[in-house]
Amino acid sequence: MDAEHDVPEGEAPPDRDPAMDPGGLLDVLGVAAVVLDAQGRIVLWSPQAEDLFGYRAAEALGHPAARVLVDEQHREHVLSLFAQVMAGGGTWAGVFPVRHKDGTTLLAEFRNMRLEDVSGRYYALGLASKQATLRRLERDLALSLRLMEQSPIGLAVMDTALRYVLINPALERINGIPAAHILGRTVREALPFLDADAIEAAMREVLATGTPLLNQFTTGRTHADPHAEHAWSASFFRLEDPAHRVIGVAVSVVDVTEQHRAATAAAAARRRLTVIADAAERIGTTLDLDTTARELADVLVPEFADIAAVDVLEGVLTDSPPPADKGGPTLFRALAVKAGYPTPATEAADPVGQIARYDATRLVARCARTGRPVLLARVTDRDLPRIARDDQAAERLRQAGVHSYLAVPLRARGQVLGALDLKRARNPQPFDHDDLVLAGELAARAAVTIDNARWYQRQRHAALTLQRHLLPGPLPRPPGLEVAYRYQPAASVGEVGGDWFDVIPLSADRTALVVGDVMGSGINAAATMGQLRTATRTLAGLDLAPAAVLTHLDRIVAGLGEAIATCVYAVHDPHRHRCRIATAGHLPPVHTRPGRPPLLLDLPTGAPLGVGGVAFRDTLLGLAVDDELVLYTDGLVETRDHDIDTRLAALTDLLGRPRPSPEETCDLLLAALHHQGGHDDVALLVARARPLPRTGRPAGP
Repeated sequence: MDAEHDVPEGEAPPDRDPAMDPGGLLDVLGVAAVVLDAQGRIVLWSPQAEDLFGYRAAEALGHPAARVLVDEQHREHVLSLFAQVMAGGGTWAGVFPVRHKDGTTLLAEFRNMRLEDVSGRYYALGLASKQATLRRLERDLALSLRLMEQSPIGLAVMDTALRYVLINPALERINGIPAAHILGRTVREALPFLDADAIEAAMREVLATGTPLLNQFTTGRTHADPHAEHAWSASFFRLEDPAHRVIGVAVSVVDVTEQHRAATAAAAARRRLTVIADAAERIGTTLDLDTTARELADVLVPEFADIAAVDVLEGVLTDSPPPADKGGPTLFRALAVKAGYPTPATEAADPVGQIARYDATRLVARCARTGRPVLLARVTDRDLPRIARDDQAAERLRQAGVHSYLAVPLRARGQVLGALDLKRARNPQPFDHDDLVLAGELAARAAVTIDNARWYQRQRHAALTLQRHLLPGPLPRPPGLEVAYRYQPAASVGEVGGDWFDVIPLSADRTALVVGDVMGSGINAAATMGQLRTATRTLAGLDLAPAAVLTHLDRIVAGLGEAIATCVYAVHDPHRHRCRIATAGHLPPVHTRPGRPPLLLDLPTGAPLGVGGVAFRDTLLGLAVDDELVLYTDGLVETRDHDIDTRLAALTDLLGRPRPSPEETCDLLLAALHHQGGHDDVALLVARARPLPRTGRPAGP
């Protein structure tokens, strides 16, 4: 390609004189030049004069100008003005009506002056332009200047090298720099605090394409206000002269800081509402202390904070009173730590489940002791040791770029349970008062749930302790039986109930096998279970038949008020190889026999204990050596998602598999049928008939 084709659009080739290109201001004005001799005859006539007045040069040259261009009514005045100029009276300028060749009259702006040649002869030079064109350009120029000077919008003109050639006062105020320090420089040189790369790239694009870029949003700081973030909306337009040569870029800048701050505040408010709505749905789904703490941290990260930690006072968990010395260390137990991304700040956090000791200078300890939030909008290096547990953790927080910190007390029912610890590192916005209010609201909600979980766990522990205390200890080894058992409490404290089992030695080598279930849950059910177990043992010692035992138990339960219970009571006689069984509303036991399918016993179910007035009946069952009797409570087979018949069928299918011992039978059934996190207790008792030692046969009933 030749050099001419390499020239950028709108620029003249290097070997071409740009002064020869049309399109200058004089071309726009169409200035006509006319020269008159001393007698007023036209001696020179420019092409622009031909365009303006309509006469060709041949029609004008040599003729008196007054006759060609001036109506008769104005000639005398024109001739006097001409004589004044020729006499050396100075120039004359003004608007005068001129006759066009087509007979119309136009108003032309004139500038007249006397010329002298080398021979001392005088001439008159007249420069004329159409008044309408001149006035239009004057208005445009005045408007442009006034617009630049008085506009509240920042305006600038850049040349094709992207250097400032014009800047208005509004942009001076926006930048905080006088125009004299900016003109002739690029954005990068004059305004280093802005994103010069993006701004100059936008201007080059406009220069190349001619397509304006409107409302380009940008943020930064200025010399006028270096401590606050500002926002601007900038638009870029390519500038061309009348000949369509590219001469630069016009830039308009509007300060939209207030709108940006309002929009940012509105977006933050929407995010806060989202966090609140999310918290209402996600926090407190269980009554588990650790789960509730994790839910709180999950809600806050990453939408609200980059790192969140939930710490509970150790004394709250152990019911220990706070130390009398208010200046002493505070013990916390970390329940949850959450970060929105991999960061060294997680290494600075207390490991979940471990106890951390904070002295009185630490901010989280002050928050827990005073019950008041602590806000450090901008964290400095001097603040980090007051946030972290030790110097090494403080260094981790510094490496993570933690720049804002907020600690909020977890307060419920008038007691401070711990603290919610929040940090921002990647999020550039510091915590503010609105964030403090939101964090306090979420902490208050979570604290109530944490307190409920704490009391629930305490109640669960008490119920389990009571229940285990009331259940039998190591079982005896009854004659002619190999016995195994399992007890599995419900996962939830509210479901810890009154399931029980027992193996009671009787006279004549007989053994009573008992499994029962008090309806209801909690400490009351466990206490009722303890009463029934004691009563059952007392009645068993009287050598009563199973139906008689259940009849007495029915009256006892009826006297306990609202209590209801189910029970299966069996008496095994190893000498007669039989078992006498009675049930009170309980699920049927399973009888297994070697080489034959397990049998779900079809027994008279009877009514639950406590209903009253219902007779119970004994059933005699043969129990040969190696036969098994499997007794269980409904927690083993009942679920909310399956039919009871389906579950009982699964039970008998499992019992049809080879099982070397009752212990393995228990393990098999619990592993296959019991769901972790189940809502009911499970009591399981497996008794396998074994041969008696060769001794004399005692008499029996």
